[in-house]
Amino acid sequence: MPVRFYFLATAYTLAFTPLVFAADPLAVRIDRLIEAKAKTEGVPLAARADDAEFLRRAWLDLAGQIPPTADVRAFLADRSADKRARLLDRLLDGPDYAPRMADRFHLMLMERLGDHTEWSTYLRETFAANKPWDAMARDILRADPKADAVTRGAAFFLAKRLENYGQNPVDYSALTRDVGRLFLGKNLQCAECHDHLFINDYKQRHFQGLFAYVKNTTLVPGPTPRVAEKPTTEKMKFASVFTKVEMITGPALPDGRMVEVPAFPKGQEYAESPDRKTNAPGVPKFSTLAALSEQLPTVKNRDFVRNAVNRLWFVLLGRGLVHPLDLHHADNPASHPELLELLADEFVAHQFDIKWLLREIARSETYQRSSLLPAGVKPPDPALFAVALEKRLSAEQLFAAVCQAAGGKPTPALKAKFVKAYANQPREPEEEPIPSLRGALFVLHDADVLALLKPKPGSLVDRLANLADADLADELYLSVLTRHPTAEETATVKKILTAADGKRTDAISELAWALIASTEFGVNH
Repeated sequence: MPVRFYFLATAYTLAFTPLVFAADPLAVRIDRLIEAKAKTEGVPLAARADDAEFLRRAWLDLAGQIPPTADVRAFLADRSADKRARLLDRLLDGPDYAPRMADRFHLMLMERLGDHTEWSTYLRETFAANKPWDAMARDILRADPKADAVTRGAAFFLAKRLENYGQNPVDYSALTRDVGRLFLGKNLQCAECHDHLFINDYKQRHFQGLFAYVKNTTLVPGPTPRVAEKPTTEKMKFASVFTKVEMITGPALPDGRMVEVPAFPKGQEYAESPDRKTNAPGVPKFSTLAALSEQLPTVKNRDFVRNAVNRLWFVLLGRGLVHPLDLHHADNPASHPELLELLADEFVAHQFDIKWLLREIARSETYQRSSLLPAGVKPPDPALFAVALEKRLSAEQLFAAVCQAAGGKPTPALKAKFVKAYANQPREPEEEPIPSLRGALFVLHDADVLALLKPKPGSLVDRLANLADADLADELYLSVLTRHPTAEETATVKKILTAADGKRTDAISELAWALIASTEFGVNH
């Protein structure tokens, strides 16, 4: 189904009013800044999404799946003015929030590099407890081998990247790059051997300073993700491949103060020596990971804060204020610089509370804007957020949505099939909706997917088969697309059922498949 857009044709009267009032809720201040930029650009804003569009979007974003049919009917029938705010509160405080955020952050931080039960448990437990983002980042970057049973799973972020494959050495350069990209919003990959050729802000010393934090880390083999550190006893030399001029650095954040490397007499570098009998990695007196975890995720590190709010904005709006997400630099400024700083300030003021920030963004009219444009209207620049953007469904979201719609039992085996069909290759960020032949063939032919659309007790097709033709289209569309069918769609369903000629159940199954295979189902709009 083609993407549906339409614009609100009303004018805005913001030119002579202050843009931001500190006393207003953050959602209101977000809208003022977005609307002011659109007005300056002469771009009208889309209307508010209707209830069905908003309901599906919020469920997919905050619960990771589409709503059950009964919930759709109840929400659409509810006439109370505060039902959207109550829905957001319910989803954010509901049982699906922590698993959804665990999936989202796993995808963002691991980029399909691998899975581990203890990592998954760590993410779920921390989101269930609403642990602040700075504390989560400390857990992940510290990878403390002495952490409690839940927190030790955070070491998987580093441990997985410290694996070597075959005869290939550990890719410390990629690990350094990922720390910069995912925690600071800076992809320093092309600054490893010299200053970046095209981004003046990215210097070789920035890459090498981050590299110095992780270069002496190693993987501790075993079923639990564990990271060991060899003692760092001196600063590190490096030189540009162009100038050959030797430079020196200790661990340092980009444009941050270099960490002094303390000297210890040989043989006295460890507070706890490694123990080969127990495979205990030892604890160096000077830990570069401890330094990294103390210095990077702080309120004073504006790169860390801006990167965090930009990625949370992306989670709900489908595009970063700085985009691509890992290219924060002077020549790629935020689309709305004041808004980025406002979000950063408020995130710090609210102690890096992820749930609070998601709630405020979701309450804004900017989040609740429609993705509908009238036919023939040129889509505006996506950086203006004048109309809701299509967001890619992860393989996990798509799997959950199909099972919910079809009334099928979600199984790990089927989930693995969805991941194989729809996930990107490792290290390829999944940020844009990209149709693939592999995914199309999967939903077209996979026996387990097609089995979901057979009449079984409790399944969608079984439920539909017991309805009269007059009621079937509405139940089908509410169950799969979270909306009522149009008059034309209702007529089409009726026509297909009339022509079924004794094969009514087969026709219903094919109708359900057609909606599940549609673009409208496959994106969050």
